[in-house]
Amino acid sequence: MRVVLLGAPGAGKGTQCKRIVERYGLLHLSSGDILRQQRAAGTELGKKAQSYMDSGALVPDEVIVGMMVDAISKASADGFVLDGFPRTVNQADELDKSLALNGEKIDIVINLNVDEQIVVERITGRRSCPECGAVYHIKNMKPKVEGKCDKDGAELIQRPDDTAEVIANRIENYHLQTAPVVGYYKNNNTVYDIDANKDADEVLALIFDSLDALVKA
Repeated sequence: MRVVLLGAPGAGKGTQCKRIVERYGLLHLSSGDILRQQRAAGTELGKKAQSYMDSGALVPDEVIVGMMVDAISKASADGFVLDGFPRTVNQADELDKSLALNGEKIDIVINLNVDEQIVVERITGRRSCPECGAVYHIKNMKPKVEGKCDKDGAELIQRPDDTAEVIANRIENYHLQTAPVVGYYKNNNTVYDIDANKDADEVLALIFDSLDALVKA
């Protein structure tokens, strides 16, 4: 099963990806994680990405696509779920071309729809552990001790990119670049629009219904 999970920042992609992976045995491929891994490993693609990032420029589509295609090639026959990729119509098109070379294609696209106000509340309320990376929320997922990580007791922080100003820019970029990807896939693939304003467990149930139908087909 080859799944693409789309949605604005704060739609819950990371949370739902983990649960999808656990249920169906898929490989979770996060573009952000893979970019960091390639940079840390000093690969050719990682070095190219670093040069752009150091200069403050956006990493070109061909570099991101190259990283993701390389990661996809290492996935097992069980399949994968893509998180944070593709971000542009060009990336989606290049991905399709790469998969087609091996007689493969994206099987299903899950599109998480969420109101902007809810996005702002979710992201500005996030608190992260600088030691282990665990994520909490001041309202929805509080730590046992306020301001402290449950796992290691470290002082929780708000990441610099979780502020209202940064979120506004991320949402604007999403509408400009990534929202059109949904339209691209609707012309070629099965796309399930999911109401992601609901509780995470309710959203998950809707996603499972969609994926279970694919498994049984």
